Amino acid sequence: MDIKQLKYFLAIAKEKNITKAAEKLYMAQPPLSYQLKLLEEELGVKLIERNTHKIQLTDVGKRLQYRAQQMLKLMETTEKELKDINEGLQGTLSIGTVPSSGAALLPDRIQKFYKKYPGIDFQIWDGDTHRILDLLKSGIIEIGIIRTPFNGEIFESICLPKESMVAASSSLNWNEKQNYMEMTELANKSLVIDRRFENFIVKACRKEGFEPKIICRGDDVRSILLWASTGIGTAIVPEAAIGLIPNSNLNYKKIELVSVETQTAIIWMKNQYLSSAARHFLKTFKV
Repeated sequence: MDIKQLKYFLAIAKEKNITKAAEKLYMAQPPLSYQLKLLEEELGVKLIERNTHKIQLTDVGKRLQYRAQQMLKLMETTEKELKDINEGLQGTLSIGTVPSSGAALLPDRIQKFYKKYPGIDFQIWDGDTHRILDLLKSGIIEIGIIRTPFNGEIFESICLPKESMVAASSSLNWNEKQNYMEMTELANKSLVIDRRFENFIVKACRKEGFEPKIICRGDDVRSILLWASTGIGTAIVPEAAIGLIPNSNLNYKKIELVSVETQTAIIWMKNQYLSSAARHFLKTFKV
């Protein structure tokens, strides 16, 4: 089993059709079928089930697909490491981020970093915290920007200061002279929330003597703010989300409740190689 065979197999697994996979690989179909047959014979297993329309991976085939992706990613990472050592700071830095934090933290840092290190370009992956953790574990990204909590046994981290939650609404004109609003002001209001913070919000409301009227839950803070801007309800989001929807009709107010806080963490895998670019970029969060 070699790297070329793994690439052939992954193409077949992706296309679910040997002819289409051969076209993607710019090769004829018979040699690709032969390589698949050799791989199955070498491993002594059946990797695919064939039918008239498309192929299906067997359970063994699915496991090989998963491992092959890891092996090819490791090979790519190794090549980058060697070039990094030999040629200095250049290449691509992949970062995953939750929307509420990335939009606030990354643009200015990337701009300044690129001016200092023009040999580095960036790949940014958006998603919720669970997706960012998966991308880190699979090696697709080197740095993740997430919301606490996370497993400190497998990730190194830089935790930024805690921030308050804020209420965002298009229909309420809060007193601008007051820095905070009372939690009780949300009683009987229709709320749009990030389901990640639902337990915090519900407990905080109950502590103040009322049951929150949650009409919508989501995972993307931008969508939550857009819903609030339509007048559907009042969004409850982290303070860093202020300004994510520019030129909107939303008014923001911090919620006066210490227990409803969240924290942004910059994380990376423990005991795993970090490129020079990643190590230098992490320094931008320590100043």
